[in-house]
Amino acid sequence: MQHDRSSVLDMATWRKARRSANNSSCVEVAVTPEVVGVRDTKDRTGGTLTFTRPQWSSFLETLR
Repeated sequence: MQHDRSSVLDMATWRKARRSANNSSCVEVAVTPEVVGVRDTKDRTGGTLTFTRPQWSSFLETLR
């Protein structure tokens, strides 16, 4: 059964990114078996970027 990405993230545990600054420029990340979500800590209802796990891995590899 495939879930809607947003409903999967609604049930996920969000954590502040380790590399976020101690000011208002922070993001939170939620990792599930299906998707990874990224959102703005100070505007949690403002929208969420969602990635499949392969997309997220590719994104992180590009940053390295």
